Amino acid sequence: MMFRVNRLAAGLMLMGCAPFASAAGFALIEQNASGLGNAYAGQAAAATDASTIFFNPAGMTYLPDRQVVMAGHLIMPQAEFSGTSALTGNNGGDAGGLAFVPNAYFAFRLTPDVHLGVGMNAPFGLATKYDPTWKGRTQAIKSEVKTIVINPSIAWKASESLSLGAGLSLQYIEATLTNATGGAPGAPVGEVKGDDYGWGFNLGALWKLNDSTRIGVTYRSEIDNTLEGTLKVNGATVVNPVFADVTLPDSASLSLFHKLDTRWELLADVTWTGWSDFDELRIVNTAGAPVVPVVTENWEDTYRYSVGANYRYSDKLTLRGGVAFDQRAASDDFRTARIPDEDRTWLAFGAQYRLSERSKIDVGYAHLFVKDASLDEGAINLSGTYDASVDILSAQLTMDF
Repeated sequence: MMFRVNRLAAGLMLMGCAPFASAAGFALIEQNASGLGNAYAGQAAAATDASTIFFNPAGMTYLPDRQVVMAGHLIMPQAEFSGTSALTGNNGGDAGGLAFVPNAYFAFRLTPDVHLGVGMNAPFGLATKYDPTWKGRTQAIKSEVKTIVINPSIAWKASESLSLGAGLSLQYIEATLTNATGGAPGAPVGEVKGDDYGWGFNLGALWKLNDSTRIGVTYRSEIDNTLEGTLKVNGATVVNPVFADVTLPDSASLSLFHKLDTRWELLADVTWTGWSDFDELRIVNTAGAPVVPVVTENWEDTYRYSVGANYRYSDKLTLRGGVAFDQRAASDDFRTARIPDEDRTWLAFGAQYRLSERSKIDVGYAHLFVKDASLDEGAINLSGTYDASVDILSAQLTMDF
């Protein structure tokens, strides 16, 4: 059996899974706390710390000789459905839930012009879970995809104005999908679960236009996987093995960093993510025949726009702010209960405090205003809307040595 998910993307950050992903589609942009206060504006050009390994590896040429970054994020999404269905049951409760998402980076100077580094991160993440008796239980109960990515990277200072970078993404992925196999109360629950390893790459360039302005561009490739696992019904294995083709989408960013004066810094960013190949969710047997109805997804490519500013209040304290807009990947005509995706508007604040010449802490907070998502799944006449939002609180320790 195989379920084929073109560009189905989601992620596990080391030990935590982000429920109801905080960016559009399945994207997880929470790769540091230093950028959260700017709503992650300008991250491919900022080169603030070793987390640039994720956002633009070329930025390592702007770092000290050796640096470690450790960050953690509390992500609290809320997604509540309200509507009608041909099935009896409740509205499913809150499909979100609190998650802790950590990440870590290490970078060091190998030669005067070459830097090496490694990051542990995941650029995607999702977990939604409804009450098993809800009125959409035949469509979805639990949907979870977890990934861990290790990202060794290299940066080269090609000239005084140009730096280039590249990285290799080594990924572990695990997916779980459950739903009721029938509409009657107490119907058996089916579960498909599998895992695999895959790899991809990321590239970046950073141009220093002058002492005040930098432009960064970066690209992250797709990562293809073929998951292998089992199909269970009420905990009993009925098909083993099962296989799942999963492709995580590629993305590209263009960022600007500009130092306005001795106190103010301005940042901006636009990021494209290639969601459009996520066209269907297909579960088939080893002969390629569907074993459950094929779900049409027809997702669309998305853009994320962000702007931010830093204010250096003193030698020790920097204040941050930012706003962003994330386009939804799932349209109204094809949105499903597994992925109730809609447009998100970010409002973010943060600060950095220098503990010493070699250490600093960053904190950030963001509230995401999520547009009400409509849902109309004809199989059981499941129709209604989602009331959703996301809160994110992050902290980070950065140490030079």
